Amino acid sequence: MELQPIFNKDILGNQPFIIAGPCSAETERQTLDTACRLAENGIRLFRAGIWKPRTKPGCFEGIGTEGLKWLQKVKQQTGMLVSTEVATPQHVRQALDYGLDFIWIGARTTSNPFAVQEIADSLAGHDIPVLVKNPISPDIALWTGAIERLYNAGIKRLGAIHRGFTSYNRHLYRNTPYWEIPIELKMQMPQLTMICDPSHIGGKRELVADLCIQAMELRFNGLIIESHINPDEAWSDAGQQITPDELKYIISHITEKNSKTVDKDINSLRTQIDECDEALVELLAKRMQLAKEIGAFKKHNNMSVLQQDRYNEILKKRMAQAENLSLDKDFIKKIFQTIHTASVNEQIKLK
Repeated sequence: MELQPIFNKDILGNQPFIIAGPCSAETERQTLDTACRLAENGIRLFRAGIWKPRTKPGCFEGIGTEGLKWLQKVKQQTGMLVSTEVATPQHVRQALDYGLDFIWIGARTTSNPFAVQEIADSLAGHDIPVLVKNPISPDIALWTGAIERLYNAGIKRLGAIHRGFTSYNRHLYRNTPYWEIPIELKMQMPQLTMICDPSHIGGKRELVADLCIQAMELRFNGLIIESHINPDEAWSDAGQQITPDELKYIISHITEKNSKTVDKDINSLRTQIDECDEALVELLAKRMQLAKEIGAFKKHNNMSVLQQDRYNEILKKRMAQAENLSLDKDFIKKIFQTIHTASVNEQIKLK
């Protein structure tokens, strides 16, 4: 797969590869005010949702075609390149008609090969950069398949956006990062431009900065960040949007951090360890909750808290699993002894 750079370096200058703008274009004033402030802060690539695929009906589903006129004005007044998400061939045609500079495909669309193929067919013969968000589920084949469909349609300026994956279990983040998946995608497609979406991974504005740093340490090529002139009043995803000035501060911090000599390889490994640790704590929380539920069942049925046979069975299974995974059995035994003691203590409290 012979890919081309998404953007000319002359367009980006020395600024970090940052795409920014509101989750949704809500009004002409809001769109232009946000864009102008971002442009003043050095952002050259503007994003705004025109059509919004919402989970439930009745939510704001985007301003529609009228918003494309506002993006034209953004380009005229600021010189920024402008973009939006497309989900249907009709969206593609309108985006092309209004002269958008690049487009992206959302996670829900990437999850549907039929929809991706329709978009790919509608793009045939057009030279426009296309960014592909990861699918909702952690399925790298769906991601690579979408990129390949677009490439086969003649699109050579392709990039991938990592926005995290939907998880049933409660998590620190809105969408679980699973950093190993975009890393594997980059290994499979070394020429592919990799962009991180910390807004959708975190789901909270206070998490955006740290996620930006993690992405840069993992050698992503750029970031796509939701920024709104007045995020608390945003019509969609208000909690994860930041102001243009907050974005400026984050970028300056990233630039300063990257200018220092750091061992990026060890930082990459540390980031993955942090993710494992977060997952461990959340699994432990889930396990303790189950222990409490079992304790309530035992109390209701007048059962003894300590079930030695059950504990011996758990320990035997985990020791065998540890051996199969080349883990130190004494280490695993100590962990499960500690977990068991904590579980028993929680159940005793219910008696």
